[in-house]
Amino acid sequence: MFQIMRRDPFRELMNIRSMMDRLFDSAFAGWDLDTRFEWELPLDVVENDDEYVVEASLPGMNPDDLEITYSGNTLTIKGEVKSEEESKKGRYHLRERRYGSFCRSITLPSTVKADEIEARYEAGVLKLHLPKAEEAKPKRIAVKSEGTKMIEGKVSDIKSKN
Repeated sequence: MFQIMRRDPFRELMNIRSMMDRLFDSAFAGWDLDTRFEWELPLDVVENDDEYVVEASLPGMNPDDLEITYSGNTLTIKGEVKSEEESKKGRYHLRERRYGSFCRSITLPSTVKADEIEARYEAGVLKLHLPKAEEAKPKRIAVKSEGTKMIEGKVSDIKSKN
């Protein structure tokens, strides 16, 4: 014999919510939210005729905590933003500032004069100047032609023909 059950949409929603809760609990189980995370450093890289200019926004960073290396056309910027102690007198309502270690490497398309690289940190922005090696700079090539005669004309010649 069949049993007729009354449909309850709220019970079905509660079952779905319960399943989603279990899914998220298992996905984030064992995560310690106070651990340090690695984050990717956003960069701007501009190329002009003489150099590459790399800019990175690092507000509140101590320049002594940065490690910048260049090897084999690869520029690497490493560092760590240390977390401040949590407020003991209250609780956070919003905490968005990043902290933790970061490492970013980019490969440049041409060689650079490694001994002439300059790095400056000002107002929270790291700015690197990487001068191109002479062989990497664009060169203008003059086009020569052989055996071409230049025909010179005078204004008076043109007027006399008309």
